[in-house]
Amino acid sequence: MTRRLAEVAKKVGVSEATVSRVLNGKPGVSEATRQAVLSALDVLGYERPTQLRGERARLVGLVLPELQNPIFPAFAEVIGGALAQLGLTPVLCTQTKGGVSEADYVALLLQQQVSGVVFAGGLYAQADAPHDHYRLLADRNIPVVLVNAAIEHLGFPGVSCDDAVAVEQAWRHLASLGHERIGLVLGPGDHMPSARKLAAARAVAGDLPDERVARAIFSIEGGHAAASRLIDRGVTGFICASDPLALGVVRAARRKGLDVPSQISVVGYDDSALMNCTEPPLTTVRQPIESMGRAVVELLNAQIGGSSVAAEELLFEPELVVRGSTAQAPRD
Repeated sequence: MTRRLAEVAKKVGVSEATVSRVLNGKPGVSEATRQAVLSALDVLGYERPTQLRGERARLVGLVLPELQNPIFPAFAEVIGGALAQLGLTPVLCTQTKGGVSEADYVALLLQQQVSGVVFAGGLYAQADAPHDHYRLLADRNIPVVLVNAAIEHLGFPGVSCDDAVAVEQAWRHLASLGHERIGLVLGPGDHMPSARKLAAARAVAGDLPDERVARAIFSIEGGHAAASRLIDRGVTGFICASDPLALGVVRAARRKGLDVPSQISVVGYDDSALMNCTEPPLTTVRQPIESMGRAVVELLNAQIGGSSVAAEELLFEPELVVRGSTAQAPRD
């Protein structure tokens, strides 16, 4: 019992005495705090007291494309925790290849009468993907918030890290180290965050040949394959659309007998977990996950409460984190 009180109290950010009052049905606790404690019980897997089991938690779908990229569990932790503090219970929906699709998850969430849905890295970011399930949510007036760049005309508010600023920071860092042959490893051609990064690179570079831009699936293997092509074309400085892609570039360089960073410099994107523990530690552009996640929940909760929220995008400033995967450009 003591352990349960401590874990719930830590999750909600209240005292163990407050949790005890809620569980025992005693007065002196606000309704918001009461709901947050009950939601935390659900999230942590504890059974509610018998007298409270009839109260159904308010559910929010949290739809992620995967969990292998550490950035998505990081977003889930921040968003899930902030939801629980408001008495909302996150329902994690993770897609797998050949498994439940994003549209299937939306159908399941609608059956559960969810209060809202948060999408972090989904089909909304791909121009050529199916989007009917988003229109279904809009038609039913379900509160929705999107994380990072989406295609136009979906009509939902969004919270994004500024892709243009991220690329500018990475490009100027590599240029300051003397790199003249800078290349990009991006996601698929219809991927909106990647499109923004490419536009920003062309703006800051003035002239960026197509042969210095490679597309890949978001994985270490995808980064490896794309980087192999660019290394053969003489690229010495790499800007990548994710940290796993950047790790793939490091692998490709080593497979070709090249050293990182003395011969090849690599900049990732996200600053996801353990990037300071790689060999070499990865220079990357950090997304402000904590502030972005809390903004997502604020926007969603406002809609749930009946407030009108503009279908606009909030842009958050990234931060270049310089570590050991970038160095002075090699001399020809």
